[in-house]
Amino acid sequence: MERKEILTVVMIGVLLLTVGLQTIQLISLGSAQVIVPSTSVARAPVASGGSSPVSANGGGSLANLPSMVGGC
Repeated sequence: MERKEILTVVMIGVLLLTVGLQTIQLISLGSAQVIVPSTSVARAPVASGGSSPVSANGGGSLANLPSMVGGC
């Protein structure tokens, strides 16, 4: 074999090895349990009229949107 052919075979081997490893990681990621820490959200008390609760700041998480996305 020529040098270019050997290099091509080695590169294809490395590519297949990488694909195999990433497939194994993806399968293990799909079966892993993700633990999401819960955050407590302050809510206003429910009115006796049966309406849905409204957060104390009026907009819920939308009021904090500029600070969450790094807005000015």
